[in-house]
Formats: sequence, structure tokens, C-alpha cells
Amino acid sequence: MIDSYDFGRITVEGRTYTSDVIIYPDRVNSSWWRKEGHNLCLEDIREIIEFKPEVLIIGQGKPGLMKVPESIQRAIRDKGIEVIVSGTENAARRYNEVSGRRKAVAALHLAC
Repeated sequence: MIDSYDFGRITVEGRTYTSDVIIYPDRVNSSWWRKEGHNLCLEDIREIIEFKPEVLIIGQGKPGLMKVPESIQRAIRDKGIEVIVSGTENAARRYNEVSGRRKAVAALHLAC
């Protein structure tokens, strides 16, 4: 469960992170880094796709500057994974709504 989010900072189950994270049902990967910075590539989420969540929630940052091309979203859906893309504040809220009911993963850019 995500306790709180603010620009550059997220708290998950009492632990605060200041770098981008991938939140799995049983762990947090706090070393998530994207190959092209503000453009999401399939390589950046390969581990998530292999995990096979029912839903992947992608947070694009506080103002939503991280790009998630439609081709990437389509590739995720083609794997049978629902994808939700939004600013990170909304993405954190959506993760909390969905995570108790479905196998969900959140990939969250914390800053821009």
C-alpha cells in the first residue's frame, strides 16, 4: 500500500523512497532506471511483463512528463495486461484502489 506521494518522494508501507520505484505485491524495486530517461521503453518494464500482473499502473511524474508511447501501451495490452497511465499522484491512488483486488504492479516516476 502506498502511504503517501509528493514530488520526488513516495512512502510505501512506512518506508520512504526518493528514486523511481516499481511496486510489486510483495516487494519494492527502488533502483528502477529507464534507458531513455523520460521515454518509457519495453526494456524498462521487461521484468514487470515477465511477472505477468493483471494490471500495470504507470506514473508519469508529478506533472506527467515521462512519455509512454501508444506502441508501448499496445505491447503491454497484447500480453494480456491492463495498462493505466497517468500522473504519479493519480497512479498512486489507482494502485491503492486496485492492488487489494487484483495482481497489480506500479511503475512510478517520482519527479518530473
